[in-house]
Amino acid sequence: MGGVDSSFYDEIGGEATIRAIVHRFYEGVATDPVLKPMYPEEDLGPAEERLALFMMQYWGGPTTYSDTRGHPRLRMRHVPYAVTPESSERWLLHFRAGIDAVDLTESQRARFWDYVQHAAQFMVNTPE
Repeated sequence: MGGVDSSFYDEIGGEATIRAIVHRFYEGVATDPVLKPMYPEEDLGPAEERLALFMMQYWGGPTTYSDTRGHPRLRMRHVPYAVTPESSERWLLHFRAGIDAVDLTESQRARFWDYVQHAAQFMVNTPE
């Protein structure tokens, strides 16, 4: 199960860029009163690694995520957590900071943002 477009992965700077986005995202999550309690691990490092590997694979990089964790099954993996519209918005706030922290063109930024907006909406499983 490869990613959507290996050229996009390379175009945006590959692993280094994705890890920078995800790291900035988790810096925000670490201090977020809504999102931080949703993470069972006190250390967000393992969650950061999983998201980085998923994003790398999604955008066309190595398939390490599927090789080690199997099919993403994102909605199923998030069932234990009440993902509300509010937490989805908080997630997007921190993801936006990550995207804005790296050097992307406007079209690259828009493409990445479009994906995470759809993903955030898709993951909502609990009304307010």
